[in-house]
Amino acid sequence: MSTAMLAAPFQAEFDANSQEFSFAGVIRPRSVDEIAHSISTFRNAIEEARGVLYINVKRLAQMNNTAFHAFSRVVLDACRARSDIRFVVVTSSVVGWTERMFRHLGKIEPQITVEVYDSKFYPGQSFVEDTSFIPILRTQTKMTWRHERKILPRHGMRPGIVMADICCGIGDFAVLVRKEFQPARIVALDHSKASLAYARDVAKNFGISDIEYSYGDASEMLLEDNQFDLVTCRHSLQIFNQPDLLLKELYRICKPGGRVYITNEKNSHCLGEPRAQSIQWTYNEVAKLFSHFEMDVELGPKSRRYLADAGFDDIRVESFMVTNLDGDPQDFADIITAWENVYAGEMAVKRGDPPEFIERFRQGFRDHIFAALHPKGYAGWPIWAASGRKPL
Repeated sequence: MSTAMLAAPFQAEFDANSQEFSFAGVIRPRSVDEIAHSISTFRNAIEEARGVLYINVKRLAQMNNTAFHAFSRVVLDACRARSDIRFVVVTSSVVGWTERMFRHLGKIEPQITVEVYDSKFYPGQSFVEDTSFIPILRTQTKMTWRHERKILPRHGMRPGIVMADICCGIGDFAVLVRKEFQPARIVALDHSKASLAYARDVAKNFGISDIEYSYGDASEMLLEDNQFDLVTCRHSLQIFNQPDLLLKELYRICKPGGRVYITNEKNSHCLGEPRAQSIQWTYNEVAKLFSHFEMDVELGPKSRRYLADAGFDDIRVESFMVTNLDGDPQDFADIITAWENVYAGEMAVKRGDPPEFIERFRQGFRDHIFAALHPKGYAGWPIWAASGRKPL
């Protein structure tokens, strides 16, 4: 991997293994001479590449016309000199101007295409960003908070810290943390505009105005390196098709000595009595259904391995079971109702499952609800909480 550094905070980096040249930060030179070294690195990457060279501008906050025309000239010249190479410019809806600026290059030269990363690489995004998912998130946090408020101090939560809640969803976790632990600063980031709008309303209703809600792509954030004491990311690695990329970003923004806290599930371990067999069958099928959409809702026990592979040390893992005995059993039943609506009503339909399968699939959720509300019943939903320290 080669790196060309200009005046901070701009960075240009070539990864030969993936044939990807990445731009990040702000690049506003007054003349091409100021970026001569990066232009040279870019030319060398093109010479080295075979087949397709990916140009990643997902984390490029700003680029002025001087830089844009200089790098575009290099790409256009390469297209005319080499018929054996294609360029794929990868943008993000988070930095929408990049799509507009680079899109016209493809109109000039057919060897250049532009892809919007987050419309293609998140197979499950349409489900989790649908507003119908909001009731699931709201009720889930209500149930899990009873457990997490006790275990969070063991994973680095304390008053006065600077923290980020990545994939914050509807923001209720950030609000609860703000009230319970009083960190000095909270940045809450999500890729769903609908969820962020809901989050701001939730904070306003609680009279909280100092949570910094931000729209962003969790796998390519515009946040600077090494700035948070604690980074939380709950129930989200399991819905990314490349959780290792997300962990890499969480590691990057965490301070050395700080911790990254994650929670994930193992859906096939959901259980209930009575009617255990029907419940077990449905949750085994839930895991298969998510796998079809490249999401891993069995990730919970794998958390330690993922954190270790990402470079964390002092890894702490614990699990807890959310049950119908945690307060009002109707809350648990409400979660399962929301799951049934999305999993059986939307995802299974989209996968193309036949009506007889969907009916049996639904029955397991109904039996789980029955177990939750039965005066002698028991219903459980297991969650793994884990954290790792970024080495000093």
